[in-house]
Amino acid sequence: MKTFTKNLINYCLVIVSVLMVTSCEEYLDKEPESIISEEEAFKNFRNFQGFTEELYHCIPDFSNAYWTNSWNWGDDEITSADMNFHVIHKFDDGNFWGWQSEYDGWGASWLNQADASRNDDRFQKDLWRNGWYGLRKVNLGLENLDLLVDATPEERDFIKGQLLFFRGWFHFQMIQYFGGLPYIDYVLPSDEPLRLPRLSYHECADRAAADLREAANLLPVNWDGTQPGAATSGKNDLRINKIMALGYLGKNYLWAASPLMNLESTGSRQYNSDYAKKAADAFGELLSLVESGSTQYDLIPFERYSDNFYTTGQGWRIPGGTEAIFRGPYFGANGSNWGTSKQYQPAIIQDGSNFMPTANYVNFYGMANGLPIADITKPDAVSGYDPEYPWKDRDPRFYHDIIFDGVKVVQGAMPADVEQHRFANLYSKGSYRDVSTGSRSGFLNYKFIPITANRYDDGFNYGANLNLHLPWMRLSDVYLMYAEAAAQAYGSPNGKSGNFSKTAIEAVNVVRNRAGVDPVRLGVGAVPAGIDGFMSEVRRERAVELSFEGHRFNDLRRWLLLIEKPYTLKTALEFDRAGNFDAEDPTANRVLNIREEVILERDYSTKHYWLPLKNSDVNIYLEFSQNPGW
Repeated sequence: MKTFTKNLINYCLVIVSVLMVTSCEEYLDKEPESIISEEEAFKNFRNFQGFTEELYHCIPDFSNAYWTNSWNWGDDEITSADMNFHVIHKFDDGNFWGWQSEYDGWGASWLNQADASRNDDRFQKDLWRNGWYGLRKVNLGLENLDLLVDATPEERDFIKGQLLFFRGWFHFQMIQYFGGLPYIDYVLPSDEPLRLPRLSYHECADRAAADLREAANLLPVNWDGTQPGAATSGKNDLRINKIMALGYLGKNYLWAASPLMNLESTGSRQYNSDYAKKAADAFGELLSLVESGSTQYDLIPFERYSDNFYTTGQGWRIPGGTEAIFRGPYFGANGSNWGTSKQYQPAIIQDGSNFMPTANYVNFYGMANGLPIADITKPDAVSGYDPEYPWKDRDPRFYHDIIFDGVKVVQGAMPADVEQHRFANLYSKGSYRDVSTGSRSGFLNYKFIPITANRYDDGFNYGANLNLHLPWMRLSDVYLMYAEAAAQAYGSPNGKSGNFSKTAIEAVNVVRNRAGVDPVRLGVGAVPAGIDGFMSEVRRERAVELSFEGHRFNDLRRWLLLIEKPYTLKTALEFDRAGNFDAEDPTANRVLNIREEVILERDYSTKHYWLPLKNSDVNIYLEFSQNPGW
């Protein structure tokens, strides 16, 4: 029956193809002068670069893909109870089919929009459709590279480097969610049946690595100052360069080294040290260039940390500064304001749905002395944590990212009848804890919005020029990925690549030092000694530094932790206020009866380590098989 079904589908596809060809012939029956030949399209750098530019429009804008946006699918985020349409709700229910537009009537998943396209509409850019379209366009460009006759060798290199980068990038983005896929490195003919088998994860990663490595060899560190980049000098920040290619070369190798991907390819649940060494070398090459001052990249000082995520009053300037390595273009900056900024508001401040950090995730924000909090409900003499003063002496990023009880949310005038809501009433049964539209966890997320983004301070009005845009990769992420790769490659927190001066533990401390957090201390307090203790700190550091930026879900998956407790839990922090309320210093407020309560537990099994492929795709031919369990 299965074979019959697939044959039937193949016959149907043939019929559809014939009808499409007939329609296309009629559509293409036009004046000859209106048709641009391949020789004309690809003959010089300007024309070929125009062809290549469309690939940039295929990059999804995951943080601005809908009016409100869901991109944090791990244990890190939960929404107000009146929201039930975002993909996060489907994932919480174990329904990973929810990434597909067929199962998402709202079209709110950036992985698969109902009507994806390459235009300027942020609601119509997804990974699945645009990724496959982009791969065909990449291969079309590479197969016509010999037509680029009116170009310098440098111009040819820049075109080829961009195309190779995107081929590696699109494949990497998809295989990290779905496992090994066919690696498409030529233009698939329309008159032949598809028979390309799924490769193993490692086979795909090797092919992507070859493309990314060659791209890094062909591309400049900075297009400014080059002959091909002269026409757009000062506006080349988003153009693919050597640093971007090296960053994704390292990430591709680190993911291949990780337990989930190594299990899929070799049957081992451990890290693959060979791939980890390759990852460390790629990141080491990148970081050596950065630290030698040979690039335009650097960590943003912590006093301007928010520049990574939003700008305000800067004429809609795109966020990211010197730290953003890879970003896609996007349009309608004010749309990011009206969408993303509003989803983090408590209902008392701005009507609408609310996304908030889970209490279990906020627990990863340890103390300023660099030590973790072993149990949020118990005192810890070593770290200095006191459950009666849970907001005191915390990691400085806690105060940047998280709104906790007693923080002054509204700065300016408020009507008398809502004056009591000026401060975040996040204690149990406080006015900000309405289960339908308020915070279910006892916290709010302000990492991506200024404190004035509310209806009274009006910090998100058009004149404020509030622009929110999250990068796909930034420099602090590279330091942390290098640390993980170097430690796993050489079996020690002091492991290091041969092309970079810093050890794994020193790389983590670069990121901590920027935030004003003390260095990693192994064997102290709740931190075990050796590589196990170091990896626990690497995982915690990634959770804090990269919080809510879309990394957590894939990190938990690749570490084989997604289906394990406590990572299946989402919790709330319950407590009562005690004594006098300090409006000037909320960290000085004492609390009583602090406890952590489970909001929900996700019922996952091993099948949830990979997303299911579309049934309409796996039914095309037998060699393109569905992921196990789906």
